[in-house]
Amino acid sequence: MADVVYPLASSTWGAEEIEAIQDVIASDMYTMGRRVKQFEQEYADHFDHGYAVMCNSGSSANLLMLSLLKLKYKLTGDIIVPAVGWSTSYFPVNQNGFKLNFVDVDPQTYNIDTTKIEQAITPNTCAIMAINLLGNPCDFDAIYKIADKHNLFVIEDNCESMGAKYNGRYTGSHGIIGTQSFFFSHHMQTMEGGMVTIDNQEDADWLRSLRAHGWCRDLSPDNPLFQKTGSWKDNFTFVTPGYAVRPLEMSGAVGSKQLKKWDKIMSARIKNKEHFFSKFGDEKYLKLQKTQGESSWFSFGCICTGELAGRRDELVTALTRAGIQSRPLASGNWLRQPVMSMLDYTATGDYSGADLIEDEGFFVGNGMQDVTKGIDAMYEVIQKLV
Repeated sequence: MADVVYPLASSTWGAEEIEAIQDVIASDMYTMGRRVKQFEQEYADHFDHGYAVMCNSGSSANLLMLSLLKLKYKLTGDIIVPAVGWSTSYFPVNQNGFKLNFVDVDPQTYNIDTTKIEQAITPNTCAIMAINLLGNPCDFDAIYKIADKHNLFVIEDNCESMGAKYNGRYTGSHGIIGTQSFFFSHHMQTMEGGMVTIDNQEDADWLRSLRAHGWCRDLSPDNPLFQKTGSWKDNFTFVTPGYAVRPLEMSGAVGSKQLKKWDKIMSARIKNKEHFFSKFGDEKYLKLQKTQGESSWFSFGCICTGELAGRRDELVTALTRAGIQSRPLASGNWLRQPVMSMLDYTATGDYSGADLIEDEGFFVGNGMQDVTKGIDAMYEVIQKLV
């Protein structure tokens, strides 16, 4: 196998993150503590959220988001989701008793096709899940026009699109609840980690309880769930059917260091994007993801076209041999995954957009490191094929 010349992801860490971890080790306090709380506040302030509640992954953030809809807001029924997304965008929907209601995606943006949402709405539909894919915001104007008309909640999986903006407002704050991820390949990296963002303290208290066994020890004094007595028994009183998805103190400490690098992280991603588009922007062989609003350029999505149409797998093989890593767009058309036989869902209508992404799509990486040489190598591989 060839040496990697263009990786899917690269580290955003430096000496600061290692020092932060060493500080946690020296404190001998590894579970969620003051550093997590500090990072939550810093994150909320930086990205204009009312509150931020950290957990151990973006997948867990989605689980908490759906549990909040079920337990606090008492929603039931089906939730409209795009046919292209990630596994743990979908699984928490069923795990909380909701039915998945799949809508096709726009093959240009990879996000939910807003022209097909309304026809999928049933008398049991309670919410629309907007998944901002690969750094690209959804069309929230169109989504809210439909949601307001039908009295539906809007929730937001923003795990791949931290820092993106729509109408000047950060993604993750357009829905009643938003989720973020700090996995290695994402914009900020905290080993593992996720965040749920909300605008009100009541939701934040619910989430704090749900992430930590359902107990009430992390709740604010005026929380709506339990009136604390000051007794030692308060710490062993359980008020929600929660989980054990707390983050490590190390992740919070690293998160604070990563946030200080945000401008550097984004400027590097944008520089890489400009070079990628200078090579492939003519879309002669690859159709590139069409952006809405301000993308945060998670990666570079491509759909084979022209002389490469129908040759995606051949192209991927050639890229791999040249040391260029690639992967499917999200997980392709989710309706074609084997696990669908185990899920509760409805799927009606046409899914040609998701099928095109499944059959012809792939993406290559972006990150804080300079990948211009890797982009050049990818260009050379394609020139040899066509």
